[in-house]
Amino acid sequence: MPNRLHAATSPYLLQHRDNPVHWQEWGEEAFAEARERNVPVLLSVGYAACHWCHVMAHESFEDEAVAAVLNERFVSVKVDREERPDIDAVYMSAVTATTGHGGWPMTVFLTPEGEPFFCGTYFPRDHFLRVLDALDEAWRTREDEVRASGSHIASSLASALRSPTPYAVEPGALSAAVDILAGQFDRVAGGFGGAPKFPPSMVLEFLLRHHARTGEASSLEMATRTLEAMARSGLYDQLAGGFARYAVDARWVVPHFEKMLYDNALLLRVCTTWWKVTRDPLAERIVRETATFLLRDLVTPEGGFASSLDADADGVEGLTYAWTPQQLGDVLGDDAEKAAELLVVTPEGTFEHGASTLQLPVDPEDLDWFEGVRSRLLAARADRPQPGRDDKVVTSWNGLVIAALSDAGATFERRDWVEAAARCAAHVLDVHVVGGELRRASRLGDAGTARAVADDHGNLAEGLLLLHQVTGELRWLEAARSLLRSAQDFAADDGGFHDTAGDAEPLYLRPRSAADNAEPAGQSALAGALVALGAVTGDPDALESGARATAAGLGLAVREPRFGGWSLAVAEALVAGPHQVAVVGSGPAADALERAARRSPSPGLVVVRGEPDASGLALLAGRPLVDGAPAAYVCRHMVCELPTTSPETLVEHLGGR
Repeated sequence: MPNRLHAATSPYLLQHRDNPVHWQEWGEEAFAEARERNVPVLLSVGYAACHWCHVMAHESFEDEAVAAVLNERFVSVKVDREERPDIDAVYMSAVTATTGHGGWPMTVFLTPEGEPFFCGTYFPRDHFLRVLDALDEAWRTREDEVRASGSHIASSLASALRSPTPYAVEPGALSAAVDILAGQFDRVAGGFGGAPKFPPSMVLEFLLRHHARTGEASSLEMATRTLEAMARSGLYDQLAGGFARYAVDARWVVPHFEKMLYDNALLLRVCTTWWKVTRDPLAERIVRETATFLLRDLVTPEGGFASSLDADADGVEGLTYAWTPQQLGDVLGDDAEKAAELLVVTPEGTFEHGASTLQLPVDPEDLDWFEGVRSRLLAARADRPQPGRDDKVVTSWNGLVIAALSDAGATFERRDWVEAAARCAAHVLDVHVVGGELRRASRLGDAGTARAVADDHGNLAEGLLLLHQVTGELRWLEAARSLLRSAQDFAADDGGFHDTAGDAEPLYLRPRSAADNAEPAGQSALAGALVALGAVTGDPDALESGARATAAGLGLAVREPRFGGWSLAVAEALVAGPHQVAVVGSGPAADALERAARRSPSPGLVVVRGEPDASGLALLAGRPLVDGAPAAYVCRHMVCELPTTSPETLVEHLGGR
């Protein structure tokens, strides 16, 4: 049968609809055909902004000779990892277990029953053809051995997913994680480990929270040095704001140019925390520019946020972003030499073909001059070919951006950011909840068919709870509570969570990960949201559920803290209290109290404001004004101190330094 991707909603799948390969979407129909023909299944997984996915598509999937082999000897299935993270997770576990590394494009060969027997990532065309020939020959002549290999891989991975032993959520464990990170810290360039180097947003959030709770210096040093290094590097778009996915080098000079929504949402939030802890003007600038990037380049007409911007433009990676000295001269004239020195645009180039990525190692002395340079360069850049945009709206990532915009908007008193968060929340709840069931994604206002997974529920609930705190609107609280009730369908016996609901489509194993990678794992996302719900409402059951889920994932986080950042950040909130602040009253005095509370870096702090007994919120119940004046009540574990009318005293109560 011909290529069957024309009806897909995923932009990634639609990129492959004109391939000569007879692609199918994931589903029973594809596996039924494989069983009927008794041939293996090629599972190819990627995403729209993936550079090497484009390369393999051009080299192999657009090639008639490769397509002929695939069509004759295999059933070929395309999956967008962003639309089906459950499929991606279970087969990526096979890739990493059998090859020692992972990545996209992911290329896995399956039995007709869905068990993986040969795994890889990117294959050059000629190598790929040799692999196809070898696997076809093995299937035709040694089918029983191939099937046995697939069964062995499946059973081994299933046994590796045994429930972890819960780990006590206590201060010593968090200090131990900081010590391990200190041993992995790059003291020259910031970050952890070597190239390629990814922005460790959740680890940085943990380190900042740890410092806010303890005053410990090394955690602050690791966080701030990394954040400043990234903000001044080629990873950050020095003209338009926003962070690229990762750097290919250890010094953050050359990015892999795609910009992902989840990275920028998480980095917006951690940079807001950075400012709360340090009041660094650089942190404030990065917050403002990243929020501007999100609202200018990723917001959709419906009010949601698109998934990504591509790494390539016209098939060339970085074409939009890199500059030569001559190109600077064409735009800036007499200002070009000074701008080249400031932005590290060198004659030999720091990227490819004599071009350089833009860096900003030091702030310019003349800020007005630099703003003029930026504006002129950005206008010229707009005339270049632009990267494609994946306008798929993913529930989980929109939850992250709702949280980030709510937090940053409240901290910097930007009502427009909070309003954007509210529009996004309304869109996701209106479109992605279908028949009472949350869906993973939508595009152009139409929900996809894929069911939401655990991180969709957790990250969206977290965002809604922050939005509720900032706006005081009960509808966001009620929606978050409903999502977390639904999340019980994901519960595991040890108090943690599987990635998929109990009645989800069965795969060769049920995915579950406690590792935070580019975004919070489903388990830690739900743990954080449950802790926040308990803190906002005073619900001890929610707090207890959040604590159990945190404990279920904390063992991995303490052993390998680079892959447990959000679990550790949630644990910091639990150890700190979590702190709760109820501000009662109105007018400038109440505004000052609220401002002081929202700018506190206390881990997991929740802040609500309203008139005494008028909102229906447990934190505001029975909180009178003090001698007729607005007051703030600071609570920890539902035990409250005497109210204060002084913002300075409030800061002291919250551990401010």
